[in-house]
Amino acid sequence: MHIGLYFGSFNPIHKGHLAIAEYMYRQFCFDKIWFIVSPSNPLKKEKDLLDEHKRLKILQIAIKNYDYFMASDIEFQMEKPSYTYLTLRKIHAEYPQHTFAVLLGGDSINDIKLWKNHEEILQNYTIYIYPRSEKKDNIAGKNIIYANPPLLNISSTMIREKIKNKENINGYVSSEVLQIIENENLYASH
Repeated sequence: MHIGLYFGSFNPIHKGHLAIAEYMYRQFCFDKIWFIVSPSNPLKKEKDLLDEHKRLKILQIAIKNYDYFMASDIEFQMEKPSYTYLTLRKIHAEYPQHTFAVLLGGDSINDIKLWKNHEEILQNYTIYIYPRSEKKDNIAGKNIIYANPPLLNISSTMIREKIKNKENINGYVSSEVLQIIENENLYASH
């Protein structure tokens, strides 16, 4: 199988994440998209980062109606912070029968030179880039493919801010995700 690996904090998962994954799945004929929940990002200080198990649970609920999406906790058992190149090695070792590609936002590809062992990722994996804004990214290479999904003006940061400000997030997350966030009062106190 050809699998797209969608790395992220998913803090929280929102309709933009799902739309991008759906677009990539259809546009590039992946057999599946695996959402790799990152417990922590070595390049980010996330003061509002919800526990990874909670984020995984919410993600699983958000994708339950998509049989071609899968939530992965592979990084949960790895040393923290998690480095993408190590995760890719682990995935490749555990699933040698599959081929893998990496799905990245335009903001991430611009920072890839800061990633530990980024050359290994660029040499061994095709990277599908989706823009996060109208601004074009400046990385090129034989394994880099630029996608053109619809741009949605939505981010997890924006959703967390709306929750803190007691604003409605109904249009940004699925009803099931909204119910969990409201029932468990998530992100309100951060």
